[in-house]
Amino acid sequence: MAALVEQDSAKAARILTVARELVLKRGVKGVTVAEIAEKAHVGKGTVYLYWGTKEDLLVGLFAREFLAVVDGTIDALTADPDAARPHRLCPQLARNGLERPFVRALQTGDSDLLGVLTQHPRSTELIHQLGPAALMYTVLPVWRRHRLARADWPLDEQAYALQALMTGFVQNATRAHTLGSITVDTPDAVMAASVTALLGPEEATASGLRATADEGLRLLGHRRELVLATIATE
Repeated sequence: MAALVEQDSAKAARILTVARELVLKRGVKGVTVAEIAEKAHVGKGTVYLYWGTKEDLLVGLFAREFLAVVDGTIDALTADPDAARPHRLCPQLARNGLERPFVRALQTGDSDLLGVLTQHPRSTELIHQLGPAALMYTVLPVWRRHRLARADWPLDEQAYALQALMTGFVQNATRAHTLGSITVDTPDAVMAASVTALLGPEEATASGLRATADEGLRLLGHRRELVLATIATE
């Protein structure tokens, strides 16, 4: 299994921490490698020892947030196969997007925060592997096979509808305090009910639910390794 550079280097870990703080404070365009190095108490050359360019460092930082989301989902499915149910997994994935600023920014194309890196080839690959559409096409066929989602609807249309539902909840959550916004006390519960209304009742047997979790773990693990391989050799 590929290893991340910060696992063996305290300096690399410190550089990543500082880079994250600076980007969240001022956005990609306002951050330089020289400033990252200064605040991380390393030489500028040390940053380039681990990352060939500023873009490599920052896109690698974004990828680590996606990996954290995947790792959390893998842990949840490993501990409790019931977490693979659509009405539980979809709100959790949406919540992950809200709680991880770089995941949210890449999914929404937030150029104010990410600048030109919203269109960077590696950013595009991240969304291709772990973005909302990728996850919809990963989990929906599994749910359909194991009677956790209706299968009498074309997959493309079903994936489109589910992605639109999840995206809408995320966008509403980010605008919760703007004038005229509708708010509820339990948005996760409302989203869970909406997912069930969209996909139909969950009719999997206990063995089917276990098979769903196992297949989900395999698919997530595969996608995780693809992303990890792109940043482990920075």
